[in-house]
Amino acid sequence: MTVRAGSRVHILGASGSGTTTLAAALAARLGVPHLDTDDFFWLPTEPKFEAIRPREERQALLGDALARPGGWVLSGSLCGWGDVFIPLFDLVVFIYLPPEIRMARLAEREAGRYGAAAIAPGGAHHGKYAAFMAWAGAYETGSVERNRTMHEQWLQALRCAVLRLTTVAPVTEHVAQVVAHIAQVIARRPPRT
Repeated sequence: MTVRAGSRVHILGASGSGTTTLAAALAARLGVPHLDTDDFFWLPTEPKFEAIRPREERQALLGDALARPGGWVLSGSLCGWGDVFIPLFDLVVFIYLPPEIRMARLAEREAGRYGAAAIAPGGAHHGKYAAFMAWAGAYETGSVERNRTMHEQWLQALRCAVLRLTTVAPVTEHVAQVVAHIAQVIARRPPRT
């Protein structure tokens, strides 16, 4: 079964779970744009992730991007501020990884982004790194706004298909799983006009 052009997939999970990596690979496989909620949520500052874009502005920008012809793959969390876009989703993919794997990935990613010396104690980005890692580590406890309980409640309220990926697997394997699931979802849906 082939996947019909125009598939619209949203991929979310905790920071470090691989949402961006999977979304980029899936978008390439489907031949559609990859969009990331961080590009809409955050203002383009240097260093990154310093200033939040006003809600109305990020909704307008994301709405314009999602309204373009053809499909897309959207990664990241938009729970709350982007709920207006839920009716557009054909499929939502939730990635869950054990915290120890996720946190190790984040530590490696941040060292690659800023340099190991910069995030080490006394380094130029240590404070930001420590705060980010504490925030990411609190995903399981629910003590931060973006947490597992909130994601689970949001997923339960969806009317579209939801696929949960809970295994550590190569990206190509996860892409194949998502593509197979999209094909099933699309087969049950009448063509868009």
